[in-house]
Amino acid sequence: MALSTPEQRNSEQLPPGSEKKDSPRRGLLHGTSVVGSATMLSRFMGLARDVVFARLTGAGDAADAFFVAFKIPNFFRRLFAEGAFAQAFVPVLAEYRQKGGIAAVRELNDRVAGALGGTLLLVTLFGVLCAPLVTGLFAFGWWWGGDEPQKFALATEMLRITFPYLMLISLTGFAGAVLNSFDRFAIPALTPVLLNLVLIGAATIAAGWFEPSVMALAWGVLVAGVVQLLFQIPFLIGQGLLPRPRWDWQYPGVRKILRLMAPAIFGVSVTQISLVLDTVLASFLPTGSVTWLYFSDRLTELPLGVFGVAVATVILPNLSRQHAGGDPRLFRHTLDWALRSVTLIALPAAVALFVLAEPLLTVLFQYGKMTPRDMEMAAWSLRAYTFGLLSFMLIKVLAPGYFARQDTATPVKFGLIAIASKMVLSLLFVIPLNHYFQLGHMGLAAATAGQAAINAWLLYRGLRQGGVYTPEAGWGGYLLRLLLANLTMAAVLLAFLHYWPQWHEWPWWQRVWRMGTLVAAGGAAYGLTLLASGLRPRHFRATS
Repeated sequence: MALSTPEQRNSEQLPPGSEKKDSPRRGLLHGTSVVGSATMLSRFMGLARDVVFARLTGAGDAADAFFVAFKIPNFFRRLFAEGAFAQAFVPVLAEYRQKGGIAAVRELNDRVAGALGGTLLLVTLFGVLCAPLVTGLFAFGWWWGGDEPQKFALATEMLRITFPYLMLISLTGFAGAVLNSFDRFAIPALTPVLLNLVLIGAATIAAGWFEPSVMALAWGVLVAGVVQLLFQIPFLIGQGLLPRPRWDWQYPGVRKILRLMAPAIFGVSVTQISLVLDTVLASFLPTGSVTWLYFSDRLTELPLGVFGVAVATVILPNLSRQHAGGDPRLFRHTLDWALRSVTLIALPAAVALFVLAEPLLTVLFQYGKMTPRDMEMAAWSLRAYTFGLLSFMLIKVLAPGYFARQDTATPVKFGLIAIASKMVLSLLFVIPLNHYFQLGHMGLAAATAGQAAINAWLLYRGLRQGGVYTPEAGWGGYLLRLLLANLTMAAVLLAFLHYWPQWHEWPWWQRVWRMGTLVAAGGAAYGLTLLASGLRPRHFRATS
């Protein structure tokens, strides 16, 4: 890495506007608002997409097969894009920017683009050529049991089409990580909207061109990958950051990223590995289990993606710069701000999803081929997931506390402990729940929630014991306010549900306005209680 003096770095041409984005005072809240708003749009479009999916596929063999074919490249995407790669790449890029200026950043980007692109091409070729093997590993029950050959064959055929999405979306993630590192958060956060738009178009327009119709969704995934990558490129060009890929595995920055990435694959992707294990175990459960888990997980992902991921996206480059600049006080303050912020959203989201599980699923998905029983079964797994929602969000903001300091080994250790715990919990929950109540999928969700809680606690304890993080004053009173506000909100929601019990029988428009009323009443009860207790928006402004 070519180092330069501060005067030389200041004289280099920086991406337009990046000089005024480095203030932590402005960046955290503004960046979170930008990413959260864009992600909210994406998540709501994702819900619209899933409503269309529910109408088209129901919860039968075709739906289970597609969701497996879609989950497999998405799992690997977490490793090569937003997951381990981003967590290893962003701190190294911040270090190069701090010590070498924009010229060093561009040189690093060229080498990383070449190494990542070449690796992705090889992995994609393997996935396409060995699709039966890959499908069998992720849906072992269909392969090993041998009693569902049509479902296995359909999933394999779709995987050959969807697997190249891994390479396309991972390169899109690389482009987004570069933009995020220069505090350009909006474009990467808006990009997933295109995936949802393309898939909605595939389901509503192209489904009639294919037999079975679910094949249109597989082709939609591939097209969406191309569209998302092309969308990012003009913005990289506009910032002067479009890489020229170079195959150079000996470049120090590439080697450092690889060293950080190898353990980070486990550390940051624990939740994703857990969800894949759910898919494997669900393939042994009754038909529909994969789909029930998918829809309940999607609702859990809504608050997690809108706010948890938004906060994590914003704090990682900030923490990386603070660590590179040697400012532990501001580092601790940033973590504390992030923990307070996600707690403010995670707790009411978990309470609301638990209380409104079946009505909310009915409003969104019980159309077309979806039945009331499907909604009832999905509601059980959604309620189980809600017990882990806070932990899911805490993991998102605690893990950057390690990755920003280029410590990927510690999260690996904690992640492996959590995964081992998940396997034990799965056996304890799935077997009896499936045997006595046919609710094995709920057991999988409960085990995932337990695993997240263990992982979050280990991450938090590690930061405390290492002296990296110390809670700031006021946490006791803050948590008491949240408890009171959540109890008030739950009482309001339960009162409404007492008088509105027949959600399955109402037409869609009655479901929608009643759910809108519930959400507004619950949100108002929560917000007003917090205001009455003395909590104000100024308490969440990130100050240095």
